[in-house]
Amino acid sequence: MTKLVLTVDDSRTMRDMLKLALGDAAFQVLQAVDGVHGLEVLETSAPDVIITDINMPNLDGFGFIEGVRRSDRHRTIPILVLTTESDQEKKQRARDAGATGWIVKPFDPVKLVDAVRRVAA
Repeated sequence: MTKLVLTVDDSRTMRDMLKLALGDAAFQVLQAVDGVHGLEVLETSAPDVIITDINMPNLDGFGFIEGVRRSDRHRTIPILVLTTESDQEKKQRARDAGATGWIVKPFDPVKLVDAVRRVAA
């Protein structure tokens, strides 16, 4: 069965790169342009995995993760943070918000797909 991944990133280039890497690995991909849009997409979908950036307008990744974790319907979805940030405090803040894992940009498509497969299993 095809797994559904929601990607949340304000960069069109990054969304395109994610869609290509995940699509090549037979994942179905939903996309959102920021945290607010991501929460709207979740109202009508149930992805198997979420990949989110941290630095976004309107609602950043921390707020988005907290919003997902407040929803009974989506509380258990694995969330991977994909960001240029590598600061330990931010990693801890993401974990505290409910993130499952952390991937630093630029990402290796093979490693990204492996990480998604691991958390989606």
